[in-house]
Amino acid sequence: MNKQIVITCLRGLVIPVLALVWVSGQAQTRTATITGYSPALKDGTVAESTVDNVRIANDTVKGGRFSLTVPVEGLTKSYLFLEGEGCPNHLMTIWLKPGVEVKVTGTDCLYPLWKVDSPLPEQQTVSRITEHGHDTLSEMLRLGLANAPWEEEKAVYMKYLKQTMDILPSLPVDAASLDELEGVAMMAEASTAARAPKGFEEQLALIHTQVYPPHILQVGEEAIDAELIDMEGRKHHLAEVLVQPGRYVLLDFWSLGCYPCRISEPEMREVYDKMQGKLEIIGINQDKLSAWQEDNFSKSIAWKNWNDGKMGKADVENHYCDMKAIPYYVLISPDKRILWKGAGYGAGWFLGMAEAIIGPKQDNTANLQLAVRSIGIKPDGTTISFRYYGQEGYWFRIVKDSYLEANGKKYKLTAADGITLDENNYPKEKATKITEGVMGKLFFTDFVLTFEPFDTTPTTFDFKEGDGEGAFVIRNITIE
Repeated sequence: MNKQIVITCLRGLVIPVLALVWVSGQAQTRTATITGYSPALKDGTVAESTVDNVRIANDTVKGGRFSLTVPVEGLTKSYLFLEGEGCPNHLMTIWLKPGVEVKVTGTDCLYPLWKVDSPLPEQQTVSRITEHGHDTLSEMLRLGLANAPWEEEKAVYMKYLKQTMDILPSLPVDAASLDELEGVAMMAEASTAARAPKGFEEQLALIHTQVYPPHILQVGEEAIDAELIDMEGRKHHLAEVLVQPGRYVLLDFWSLGCYPCRISEPEMREVYDKMQGKLEIIGINQDKLSAWQEDNFSKSIAWKNWNDGKMGKADVENHYCDMKAIPYYVLISPDKRILWKGAGYGAGWFLGMAEAIIGPKQDNTANLQLAVRSIGIKPDGTTISFRYYGQEGYWFRIVKDSYLEANGKKYKLTAADGITLDENNYPKEKATKITEGVMGKLFFTDFVLTFEPFDTTPTTFDFKEGDGEGAFVIRNITIE
């Protein structure tokens, strides 16, 4: 078992961190204004406005007040985010138009619950939804501030979505109600969509795919083709890469405004350089084409850097991603089978993935940080050399009840070298020469475990770190 952090961004929620990206050179010249006040806001709290996952305005709170000037060309959905003491990690929807002034006010730091004064009917629709689920949203925000387990917070979030679904049929059918319908499409009543006026055909088509979702590919199934666009606007197909013999493919669904997407990049780059010819990475960006093409971070990406062209709503996401979360990764084998799917980023994942690819054939996708490096078969015992990657200060533990499973039997652990069984062990060796960021704190530990000898040498076997909850498991370790 181990202690680790996995960072993921979900739609409308940020768990556990949110970082947004400043993009300069905005083409818009017309603006709207968002002003806010609460006596509870601490000086130095940062107020940010984002549109299409890109931060386009910010201000620092002073005397409980902030003001944001947001470039807009027409009716625009934006998000307000406050980062400071007592503020929850949650995005507040603010609808804007050129020349519109929106005021948000409250008495505490739970800004998604504040009063919103706006002349726009779309904002009034949002306010009615918020008021309808006020108590549930308040509970969700407080759970977030208390760092409650996601499963506990998720239950409250699903209750809030149900309350949103309940009120939707009574609301005007406008851009705001259709946007909310998209978010709860799997549960919303079809009558709301049926009353929509002309002009929303494309969004209604998207809602239809969410109500009647396509088949989502699962581990073990064969990967399928998809059309994507590169930085120069040229079209490409996944099949171009999937047909390359002997090469693994990692799909990376990401966005400019996603903090974990960015902090994972150095480790991915390390592995990409190390695995030339064995691993291809395809970044699938979900931002507007113009923002993605003009961004310096996008331009620095070393591997195939493509875009779905529909801001994360294309068939490639519908078929490959189980949830609307980023980063989202899909590992595909040389024979085009899906080996692993995962949301978020945990330090050491990709280095552990590389160890498994270049080492003995194995399935370490239950915990990518741990990989088998070599196997020794002897009459007096079987020795397995492991490597574990983790962040400095974060422990892992191997229990003395660990065993190998093969031939329908369990082969007990008899000795350990390099770690102490049943105690917290910490990675000791620096993983790379990088000194900054997550990579600067990424370490590894090599250790060897000895097990009872096999009665008959198997073709494959499993390593199980005991039978407790959260135990490490590496399956189908192949003896060659």
